[in-house]
Amino acid sequence: MMLITTNDQMFTLQEGETLLEGLERTGHDVEYQCRSGYCGACRVRMLAGRVDYAEPPLAFVLPGEILPCCCRPLEPLRLDCSLPKREADLFDTDLFDGARDT
Repeated sequence: MMLITTNDQMFTLQEGETLLEGLERTGHDVEYQCRSGYCGACRVRMLAGRVDYAEPPLAFVLPGEILPCCCRPLEPLRLDCSLPKREADLFDTDLFDGARDT
């Protein structure tokens, strides 16, 4: 089990889990399409660590980028990846709080 650190949290990959699945499980905002290294939509910047690929991905990957759908961490990773920003919901607060007559 490998330790993964992102901009917002640390977590451990579960047995048999891909890095993309771990990022999804922990609520991170990662785009994806094919889940097999063809499209490159899931690419993220790796700030520290090393990964390997069982098969070289077909998607173009710049130095310092990885495809979490198909890479295998070789050591603990630090990724430039964040949890989605939560927009304020109009219904989270009582709009009439304090405006009621008693």
